Amino acid sequence: MSDPSAIVRNTSEERAFAIKDIIAPLFAVIIGTFMVLLDSTVVNVAVPTLVQYFDSPLHTIQWSIAAYTLALSAVIPLAGWLSDKFQPKRVFLISIGLFTIGSVLCAFAQTAEQLITFRVIQGMGGGMVSPIGMAMVYRLAPPDKRGSIIGMFGIPLLLAPALGPVLSGWLIEFVSWQWIFLINLPIGMIGLFVGIKHLPSFSGNEAPSLDIVGMILGPVAFAMITYGVSEGGVNWTSARTLSGITIGGIALLLFIWSCLRQKQPLLELRAFRSADFTRGIIISWIMQAAMFGSVLLFPLLLQQIRSFTPLTTGLILLPQAVGSMIFMPMAGKLFDKVGARPPLVAGMTLITAALFTMSFVRTDTPLLLIMIVLFFMGSGMGLSMMSLNTHVLNATPKHLVSRVTPLTSASQQVIASFAVAGFTGYLSSRMTSNLPSHPAGTNPLESPAASFADTFFLAACIACTGLVLSLFLRKPTQITDESSFHSKADI
Repeated sequence: MSDPSAIVRNTSEERAFAIKDIIAPLFAVIIGTFMVLLDSTVVNVAVPTLVQYFDSPLHTIQWSIAAYTLALSAVIPLAGWLSDKFQPKRVFLISIGLFTIGSVLCAFAQTAEQLITFRVIQGMGGGMVSPIGMAMVYRLAPPDKRGSIIGMFGIPLLLAPALGPVLSGWLIEFVSWQWIFLINLPIGMIGLFVGIKHLPSFSGNEAPSLDIVGMILGPVAFAMITYGVSEGGVNWTSARTLSGITIGGIALLLFIWSCLRQKQPLLELRAFRSADFTRGIIISWIMQAAMFGSVLLFPLLLQQIRSFTPLTTGLILLPQAVGSMIFMPMAGKLFDKVGARPPLVAGMTLITAALFTMSFVRTDTPLLLIMIVLFFMGSGMGLSMMSLNTHVLNATPKHLVSRVTPLTSASQQVIASFAVAGFTGYLSSRMTSNLPSHPAGTNPLESPAASFADTFFLAACIACTGLVLSLFLRKPTQITDESSFHSKADI
């Protein structure tokens, strides 16, 4: 049976491509993705304010962040099936609407428990926006322009988390904490309006049968692993940490076994039969671990060691966003000409060099040097992130793209959570170890500064591993149909 969406794509690709043809739908996807990713960092700066406002302990308020992450991880595996069942446009718009409603509810929360509950609603909507948006952008872009188009789409993926602390710090200092959530209302309404009017209605795959087992095991696995590694940031041997990782690990093994047995599983793990896909996704995991773990360290360093306010800290982090904005579009154009390896190697080199530089940080390290390092970090992220993501998609058989984007998003969410928890735990352990080496009478901040340096060194070693592996990345072999994919011995 012929694929109607393939016929539509082939017909459209025969016409001369003009960027203006997809500006409006691309804008709709960018608005939704930007809004969701912006919210991933704005709450971090607000935690002390929320502790005071709700008169709740810090551990309770931290669950407003953990609950959001857990909800994201739980629903991401459902994105592919829902897209095939109800059309990507419809699911994308419903997700934006649910996220916007959750944001408004968060602003009117009267207790910490209400805030945590409403953050779960936010996460349930936000979890499907990014993978479905990425799949739609991939289908909109012709193959020879895919790197440039996905590079444009990738700007909010790096810009939003960088701008989050700045916006949050300003709103908390000059308006109120409620506006870190209320600001999503106009953004969400604009996204819905543009999306309803301009997003195409992809009608491709026949509605698959629902993978009931996968639908249960997938969310449980991703949510419990995320819960376990989040608790691990406090204590890796606690009952919560061990139970979360154990239950999540068992559920993950059963989930993998179930997916490999299903003809149309919730997540298409058969994509790992492609050596190019597997190689790309492993490098992506390593890069995500180094990137997300180290990005957390900078605001902690600036506030705890240098005593900057949240707003000032956000402004100091701006060079990272600027670097991403400059180099991500360049990486897209470079990808279209020479493939993923050159921009990826250049980006990973910048990230590795920046992190090794920060491994020498001290209390008197010039602020200008830190801002230059942040610019290099952002530039490296811009060069490497979308180049690698596009490579992974190109290494995926076309009929599996809608199923692979939830797979990559879910795995990256878990890796990011693991990196944040792991780096936080390592930083705490280094602070304890470094105390005896700085006796009384010395600057009391020297010990924590040395601990940050040690943690940056760990991040640099992880990034260096990704750099070495990126040297072996090759241009993926195109697999265009299901039969050739299952018969091809690609590994």
